[in-house]
Amino acid sequence: MGSMGTEIVAFLLAISGWILVSSTLPTDYWKVSSVDGTVITTATFWSNLWKTCVTDSTGVSNCKDFPSMLALDAYIQVCRGLMIAAVCLGFFGAFLALVGMKCTKIGGSDTTKARLAVLSGFHFILCGLCCMSACSIYARRITADFFDPLFVAQKFELGAALFIGWSGSVLCIIGGFVFFLSLSDGFSLRQVPIMTNYIRDLNQFPQKQPAQTHFGRNAYV
Repeated sequence: MGSMGTEIVAFLLAISGWILVSSTLPTDYWKVSSVDGTVITTATFWSNLWKTCVTDSTGVSNCKDFPSMLALDAYIQVCRGLMIAAVCLGFFGAFLALVGMKCTKIGGSDTTKARLAVLSGFHFILCGLCCMSACSIYARRITADFFDPLFVAQKFELGAALFIGWSGSVLCIIGGFVFFLSLSDGFSLRQVPIMTNYIRDLNQFPQKQPAQTHFGRNAYV
């Protein structure tokens, strides 16, 4: 029962993290224009992985999608790929977790379900690492331009989407590791009766007794 409860907790953590990771991909505010040193702000610039927008003082926004994928900066293309991979890995991890958890009635034998749950935890960990890498790469570019004294264009600050992505990544990684911990306990418990039966079978073998041979030496039979 303890292992089953641990798996349920791991599943809730991982699913919550995957939902946050998935919601990060279409979120608007990956970076927002900085108002540092500005007295009057007439417009706010913000961007995500798919478009760049400007919001004027009246609240009206005008957006422009990135015209060409090949003309994008390399870091945006990398972030796109990592985020899409994170969403796909989390989806397959959720499916494998539903099949491999002990509280479900599908998946086959306990050994098969345990292997599926381990694979699910591995998918969730990869999901968290991909999303964390994407958010970190994007944030690194923002901070590098912000603190560069030679950069004279519009400077940006970290948007809310990055913090949501980091939070979801941490939840996915924790959930994946909890899956591994719960299954290690399950494997150890399943191995106890196996070792007990093995020792009992060894004790049932007849012991070899020494016998006197014609040559005066002991032989074991």
